[in-house]
Amino acid sequence: MKIIDAHIHFSKSSALAQAALYSSGVDYSRKGYVQEAEACQVVHSVCMGLAQSEVLGNIADPAQENPMLVDLDEDLPPSISICMGINPYTLHKEGLDRMERIIQSRSDIAGIKIYAGYYHVLVTDPLYAPAYDLAEKHNLTVAIHSGDTYAESGLLKYSQPLEVDQLAVERRNINFLICHIGTPWIFDAAEVAFKNRNVFLDISGLLVGDRAYAERMGAAELLVDRYRSALVYLDTYEKILYGSDWPLVPMAPYIDFCKKLIPPEFHEQVFYQNALELYRIKEK
Repeated sequence: MKIIDAHIHFSKSSALAQAALYSSGVDYSRKGYVQEAEACQVVHSVCMGLAQSEVLGNIADPAQENPMLVDLDEDLPPSISICMGINPYTLHKEGLDRMERIIQSRSDIAGIKIYAGYYHVLVTDPLYAPAYDLAEKHNLTVAIHSGDTYAESGLLKYSQPLEVDQLAVERRNINFLICHIGTPWIFDAAEVAFKNRNVFLDISGLLVGDRAYAERMGAAELLVDRYRSALVYLDTYEKILYGSDWPLVPMAPYIDFCKKLIPPEFHEQVFYQNALELYRIKEK
């Protein structure tokens, strides 16, 4: 089965590098990505743009200029699209003009990424308005981090999925993707997607760890059923996108875990078709 991974990272961020080294054990490099992707039939991935102007313990860099793209390796695999990362504190005209030029000149821009919780700004804050205007103008999906933050310096009150409800109502012409199903507020995220025609969910980052951990969690029926219940409540698999959050977890065991959450008859839709359509990825 062909798979589109709708949520990966490919950044020099020290937090991601340390996670790969000490937690997931993956080879966090171009070579490592290509090897895992080929082994798992991952034919395309959507990478969340992230950059840091200095080495930080937190993922969010308040000094980083916009947009944040991908900087782990200049030789980016051709099977990757990018959601441009946004820093709300430096979202000025120069950065917006740069974003516009990139959108117009590159074919690999799939959307915009908001790091809610990592940046201590509500997704409805006027600071983000110019980025949303740009997304609407160019018909770009806006992916929003939601739920638990990987860094302790994140603040959960800024990453609760219910905040996306107001945004979706005010910005009906934009498609919003709640990342990580808002874990642990998965029923809140499911309700926001159920209520709003322009809200979708990805199932990335539900596990962070190595193969042994992912397999152990996959055997934990209480955990699996909890996620299944939220997705059943949503009552449609047209709004769910598979994503891994690589390099926080190896691809193969995470795919196996997510297959347990989705009925087999919807695997092709969740693991491939929905991302193809939402991110307007061109098949090759």
